Amino acid sequence: MTLRAGPLRRLDTGALIAAARTAAGMTQSALAAAAGTTQSAVSRWESTADVPRIDRLAGLLTACGVEADLVFRRHDDVDRAQIRAHLALSPRQRLEALRNTAALRHRARAARTRAVRS
Repeated sequence: MTLRAGPLRRLDTGALIAAARTAAGMTQSALAAAAGTTQSAVSRWESTADVPRIDRLAGLLTACGVEADLVFRRHDDVDRAQIRAHLALSPRQRLEALRNTAALRHRARAARTRAVRS
C-alpha cells in the first residue's frame, strides 16, 4: 500500500523534521547528507511545500537521533496484541498487573501533586 501525501498533511511533518533537526544541532545540509538526500529536499519538507514518504520521514528522524515508531491503525481499533497478552495471564497475574498499575498511578499523582506544590 502506498500512502499519498493527503493523510500525512494532517501531521505537521515540516515542524517535526525541523524540531528533530534543531534538537540534534544539525543544519539542513548536515541532515540531508546524513539521510542521503539534498538540502533543497529537506528545505521543501520543512516548509511543507512537499511531504516526504513515510519511510523517508522515518529515515530523517533516525538521522536526527529520534526513534520513529510508526503504527498505523484505524482510530477505533484497539491494541489486540495487548488484549491477547492480557487474556493469556492467569487470574493471579492479572490481579498483580492491576495492583502494579494502581500503584504506578498513585505514585504519578503524588509526584504531580508534589511538583505543583513546589
